[in-house]
Amino acid sequence: MTFHISYPAELPVSERREDIMAAIAANQVTIIAGETGSGKTTQIPKMCLELGLGDNGLVGHTQPRRLAARTVAERIAEELGVEIGEEVGFQVRFTGHVSRNTKVKLMTDGILLAEIQRDKLLRKYNAIIIDEAHERSLNIDFILGYLKRILPQRPDLKVIITSATIDPERFANHFGTPEQPAPIIEVSGRTFPVEIRYRPLSQPKDDQDDASDDELEEDRDPLDAVCDAVDELAAEAPGDILVFFSGEREIRDAADALQSRIQSNRKLAGTEVLPLFARLSLQEQHQVFHPGSKRRIVLATNVAETSLTVPGIKYVIDTGTARISRYSHRTKVQRLPIERVSQASANQRSGRCGRVSDGIAIRLYSEEDFESRPSFTDPEILRTNLAAVILQMTAMGVARGPKDVENFPFVEPPESRAINDGVTLLRELGALPAAQASNAQGGSKSSGLTAVGHQLAQLPVDPRLGRMIVEAGKRGCVREVMILAAALTIQDPRERPTDKQQLAAEKHNRFKDENSDFTGFLNLWNYLQERQQELSSSAFRRLCRNEFINYLRVREWQDLFAQLRQLARPLGISLDNNREADPVGNHEGIHISLLSGLLSHIGILDERKREYAGARGSRFAIFPGSALFKKSPTFVMAAELVETSRLWARVAARFDPLWAEQVAPDLVKRSYSEPHWSTRQGSVMAYEKVTLYGVPIIAQRRINYGRVDPVLARELFIRHALVEGDWKTNHKFFHRNRALLLEVEELEARMRRRDLMVDDETLFDFYDARIGADVVSERHFDKWWKDARRDHPDLLDYDKSLLISDDADDLDDSAYPKIWLHKGFELPLSYEFHPVAPGSAPNPSDGVTAEVPVLFLNQLDDAPFRWLIPGQRVELVTALIKSLPKQIRKNFVPAPDVARQATAMLETDFDPATDELETALELALRRLRGAIVPPGSWNWDAIPPHLRVSFKVVDSSGKLVGEGKDLPALQEQLAPATRRAIAESLGATPATTAPAGGRKKHVSDGGTPAGGRAQNAAVQGSREGNSGVHGSGPQPQVTASQAGIAEQDGLTEWTVGTLPQEVSSVVKGHTVTGYPALVDSGTAVSLRVFQTPTEQQTAMRGGVIRLLALRVPAPDRYVLEHLSNNEKLTFSQNPHGSVSALIADCALAAVDKLTPVALPWDRTSFDALYERVRAELIDTVFSVTAVVERILASARRIEKHLRESTSLALISALNDIRSQLENLVFPGFVAQTGYAQLSQLPRYLAAIEKRLERLPGNVQRDGLGMAVVQRLEDDYDDAVAALLPGRRAGHDLTQVRWMIEELRVSLFAVELGTAYSVSEKRIRTALNKALAPA
Repeated sequence: MTFHISYPAELPVSERREDIMAAIAANQVTIIAGETGSGKTTQIPKMCLELGLGDNGLVGHTQPRRLAARTVAERIAEELGVEIGEEVGFQVRFTGHVSRNTKVKLMTDGILLAEIQRDKLLRKYNAIIIDEAHERSLNIDFILGYLKRILPQRPDLKVIITSATIDPERFANHFGTPEQPAPIIEVSGRTFPVEIRYRPLSQPKDDQDDASDDELEEDRDPLDAVCDAVDELAAEAPGDILVFFSGEREIRDAADALQSRIQSNRKLAGTEVLPLFARLSLQEQHQVFHPGSKRRIVLATNVAETSLTVPGIKYVIDTGTARISRYSHRTKVQRLPIERVSQASANQRSGRCGRVSDGIAIRLYSEEDFESRPSFTDPEILRTNLAAVILQMTAMGVARGPKDVENFPFVEPPESRAINDGVTLLRELGALPAAQASNAQGGSKSSGLTAVGHQLAQLPVDPRLGRMIVEAGKRGCVREVMILAAALTIQDPRERPTDKQQLAAEKHNRFKDENSDFTGFLNLWNYLQERQQELSSSAFRRLCRNEFINYLRVREWQDLFAQLRQLARPLGISLDNNREADPVGNHEGIHISLLSGLLSHIGILDERKREYAGARGSRFAIFPGSALFKKSPTFVMAAELVETSRLWARVAARFDPLWAEQVAPDLVKRSYSEPHWSTRQGSVMAYEKVTLYGVPIIAQRRINYGRVDPVLARELFIRHALVEGDWKTNHKFFHRNRALLLEVEELEARMRRRDLMVDDETLFDFYDARIGADVVSERHFDKWWKDARRDHPDLLDYDKSLLISDDADDLDDSAYPKIWLHKGFELPLSYEFHPVAPGSAPNPSDGVTAEVPVLFLNQLDDAPFRWLIPGQRVELVTALIKSLPKQIRKNFVPAPDVARQATAMLETDFDPATDELETALELALRRLRGAIVPPGSWNWDAIPPHLRVSFKVVDSSGKLVGEGKDLPALQEQLAPATRRAIAESLGATPATTAPAGGRKKHVSDGGTPAGGRAQNAAVQGSREGNSGVHGSGPQPQVTASQAGIAEQDGLTEWTVGTLPQEVSSVVKGHTVTGYPALVDSGTAVSLRVFQTPTEQQTAMRGGVIRLLALRVPAPDRYVLEHLSNNEKLTFSQNPHGSVSALIADCALAAVDKLTPVALPWDRTSFDALYERVRAELIDTVFSVTAVVERILASARRIEKHLRESTSLALISALNDIRSQLENLVFPGFVAQTGYAQLSQLPRYLAAIEKRLERLPGNVQRDGLGMAVVQRLEDDYDDAVAALLPGRRAGHDLTQVRWMIEELRVSLFAVELGTAYSVSEKRIRTALNKALAPA
């Protein structure tokens, strides 16, 4: 078909038709530069046809955008009068209309790239027009470089490059040389003059001459500057205003500010404010491109510079900034920082207002700022990741390594590190083999694409998305991942109109998934598929509009999915015909597939900073629009990491870190720490840390270290399992060796040396020379030993000579006995050696320890143990000599030599069993040096603790009861335990008298316990051998005197028959003697066995008195009725709280008076005593109450005097009197004082009254006497406080208390007389006697 070619006269390019056609005909490459609107895009293809370039081949015409390819093809076909798809056709990613008759083919630059793989020299083309070359996209730069490479092989190929008037010389030099560049033909556009006004932010609103320096220096708010510029333009002729901003947020803020300014400026009344950015809905974009009758202010991003032409613009306001996509070499992510635009971009912006009439452009920066900016914006190849370009170049065979990419004739070659980053990403995705990164030379076959790489090169999507699809093919979730890959390729179909954001969010929230934004896309897809099947086409469009979903983007999403499905089929990746995805059933497979393409887009939560630590040291946060924004999962992956105000993770999902190790085992880095022997595992374990690009996907995992470092694992196995014995095994050699080691260790402890046993290295060498090289664990050892022991069963047995060093042969271990003989007892000795640094606290277990059964504790004497064992006696004597005062010590130097001589004399002339060490040593030293050591000169506190025997007291079952180095203190402390042990050994406790199968038996009145004597004997026999004492005496026997003894509680009558005053038993050849007695327990009486007769007598008297008091009739009512009025009045004010309680207390004291010193020990004697007490009780009570009446009356007078005394000078004496009174008269004082001492209380109280009378004129003398008394009372109180819990003060200690009261009488009221001679010295002598051990 022939067609008529004509050129619209109004287009500037038509005027230069002859020049352009001549240049194309004469040159292989022609550059045509012209502004938008010059007609170059539609007219140059017709000129090529007129030159005959479409006769034997195609005229290819590339466009950077699909929409432009289609609309330009339609325009050219319309001007030529042909049908689209015939002589003029187009092909884009989804569709194409091309036939055999096609002469001019419009296409995207991506389509031309795909054709290069099949037609490397582009032989079907006679001419190729590269339109919009000034945009310098990746594809454009690659095509320009590729064309330069093949032009020498295709001299007939014509290349026409059209560009805006932005640096066309660079293209000319690229295809020529600086001396002979390709020809440039410039075509002027249809423009009007534009006035440029500079209004920098630092300039005041009004250009006043007298503006102060402060005003000039203070920057205006950018929004205020925009509003001021709008006010300035409002004063000009009417016309629409285009304002350039860097991003959406700035546009929304400016829209709010301008709405307020419009209301305050009448010239702007009725003006519309319209945003323009890529994410706007179609309806909102429609408002911008179809102006109405109202004046408009369009707020746009840099999308309005060249990509979109906004009609009707008369004025431009340029803020001078834009978000420029820029790749970060440090974080390896794409950033969108706000940057100052280049001069070329600024001129493009100002040029947008010169299309319809004269225009004005206001720049919100200074002219100096403009002049300092770069001339041109960096091309995309210098600010983006080159992975996709390198992938295609490698697939085409253009490059086989980084060096080939560097040598490729790009218009502006990228930096080496940008190339390396692209290669790194392809290695991350598995598209290039590991050798590719280090291969510096192109051409090697090993540096080509992997099988995954070839698959990725055939998928027209980002390599990351392609990798996801390839992985999905292995995991049976291709449909879902293709849907997601398509969704991530296009713009989000969910719209958020400015005025309906809340409503849109509510609609979109239906599809959200709190664990994955990707699942949200799948939920949306299923919903749309379901609704599309149910509804008609128009109804589905309405549904999308009503639910804020962009229908065209949905179509694009579906089309891209269909194309991906078709393109993947030849790769062996296929899917079923099911229209819906299964995000739940395939959740794990989907997200593992996604992760395969996002390995460097992962992060772990840093809870302290509430952000994520990402790959290669990056830090990012989840984008607020994500469903995971408030969830903060521990691990997230993101479809993209984009840096604006900060680094944001967009379209995120939580993931299991183990997936990363599964998907990329060759990319993870493993480090190992803390290799250690594990007894439980029987092998050497270590902690493995697995990181992916610095992100710890597995922080600490316990692994078998034998597979990592078998040499070190073998060494640790030998050292810990065999040498140190940290191993649970049944191998007999091991237990024989451990036993031999324990023998040597025990010998070291006894001799207090650490040099007897050989070191661990000797033992290691022993095993190392014998055990197989491949033995790294218990399992390996068992296998090896199973064969080795057949030939050499004793191969691994220690010999004692191996373990003991050479200098240990002369040791005498008899000086370090294992048994201590004392009073026929054989006490086991154990040794511990724990030396400490000087000044450090000693280890309490260091030294010799004797094990003592608590049963025999009270039978041991402390003196023999002071001699210590023979082997340490020289050291002990040395320490004792050093403890002497200097004046004495100087006679015995050098102390070690003297100690050796003295010790030899002690062993010859003295017996530790009968002689005291201090006395014997004093005599030996006197014999040696003639110097006298006064008794009491030895300072045992200065002796090192290990030179004193420790005592470990155990019960019959071997359980520790107490321990320490002070034997008398232990005996005192453990007296209750000893008493229980004695009672138990005598069969007197309930535990030893109860029959095996029944309840505890009670003792009958006749004195024979139920259960019988034979049972007690059997029980005693069953306890034989429990003690740690060694003896060779007869078996334990129960004597006849023991027959009726069983400890009991809650007795209210005499039911114990005849109570023997002494019971005994022979245990381990030693006689154990106990002293049974009744014990007052308050409301009843108990039967207990005591260690000594003194304790027995004290307890028995209290028990008999309590038993009598419980049995005799209470006399309180009778006594109360027969008290005199004076007594009743006095008794009403008593410390007991009631008169009845006081009388009961008096009755108990009366029983005490009537009880003789000779106590009853059988029922008959007790009954006789009871009769006597019952007969005399009333009279005795009255005699007690008479004394008590005098006591209480005197106490009242004293209290009254104390209340009335207010002199500060007397305060100390008054407090002393008050304390004395409280200790004499208190609830229960009558019985506790006892009748014998009760009769003395009136005299003590009379002495207090005398003291009070004399006190005002006798303060100084009273104070001296009080000081003496208080010192004695303090010492007495300390002695009582030192008593163990539950122990009462003995008779001697109680007597000290009453002696102090007698001393008070002699000091403050001597005329009253004392019961006996008393002084401070006598009292101290009595106190020392009471404190002296028995």
